[in-house]
Amino acid sequence: MTTGTTGTTATTGIGPPGCQVGCPPAPARTAVRSPTGPPTRIRIPRIRIDSTLARLRLDRTGRLAAPTDFAEAGWYAGGAAPGDVGPAVIAGHVDSEAGPAVFHRLSELRPGDRIEVRRNTGWVPFRVTGLSRHAKDDFPTAAVYGPTPGAELRLITCDGVFHRPTGHYLDNLVVFAVADVPVVIPSSAAG
Repeated sequence: MTTGTTGTTATTGIGPPGCQVGCPPAPARTAVRSPTGPPTRIRIPRIRIDSTLARLRLDRTGRLAAPTDFAEAGWYAGGAAPGDVGPAVIAGHVDSEAGPAVFHRLSELRPGDRIEVRRNTGWVPFRVTGLSRHAKDDFPTAAVYGPTPGAELRLITCDGVFHRPTGHYLDNLVVFAVADVPVVIPSSAAG
């Protein structure tokens, strides 16, 4: 709190701007409650994705197992939940033998695009900050799964050349996003 004097009038910096004497207290900040529970759905309006989320685990080799349903994305349940501190990871297929899959249009995302993840008690908004492509044998594990100072989100799908002999793509596409925390303006300042 800043205190000072202007002539004979004291200013405390806790009332409305311009108020110097007999000021009402500034409105109390309301704590924003974070959604709780596991994530259940993902929406990405720009590319028209609206999918339920399966729970994903690591396979026997220590790699993230892909969702079994090509039309459904999956959340890595061994990591952070979207909205909690740390990188939450959601993966989905780009296509299947039958055609496009849930993350088919993921490469169309651009910085600033909105992503929303549903948890039991509400939606958690994120903003895309960037995309990167990596050979699967040079996957950026630390950048995807390493600690973050706040709530972040990673979306992963296959990308690049499809290698017919193995039946797999050679690359991964990773979308990086950060929590889109709303800025609350007190009604007295909104004028």
